Amino acid sequence: MSSKPELKGRAARLAQLFPTGPGQAARTPFVLLVVLLLGGGLIALLVLNSALSEGAFKLDDLQRETKSLTDEEQALQRDIDAYSAPEALQRRAGELGMVPGGDPAFLAPDGTVKGVPSRAPGIGQTSAHIPLVLAPEAMSNGSTSTFGR
Repeated sequence: MSSKPELKGRAARLAQLFPTGPGQAARTPFVLLVVLLLGGGLIALLVLNSALSEGAFKLDDLQRETKSLTDEEQALQRDIDAYSAPEALQRRAGELGMVPGGDPAFLAPDGTVKGVPSRAPGIGQTSAHIPLVLAPEAMSNGSTSTFGR
């Protein structure tokens, strides 16, 4: 006699759908697959989290460097604005021995002169003009003489 009772009709058809072999051997590969997938997912999540953290630190460093460079750029722009102010240009030109120009004259394309040129005030009034800045050629020949002396 068999240990299982005989099934008839609908119960017999349903019984054919269930596997008849041992169920424990089929579960082991599935459990291993699930454990490996979970472990791989956790490792991937850890790597992704580390990469995001590293990117956040780099972003913070770059933002700090950008702020520093922006501050430096603004300081340099203030210096440029101070040096290019009309009063500063006039003072520096005076220190270099420059004088304001006289009335300009223009040369037309046909060769005629438009306007009456005049000498700039201060030019030619002193016979011994000593420039504040010497040309490089005057400094390289080793002589101590200056222009006009």
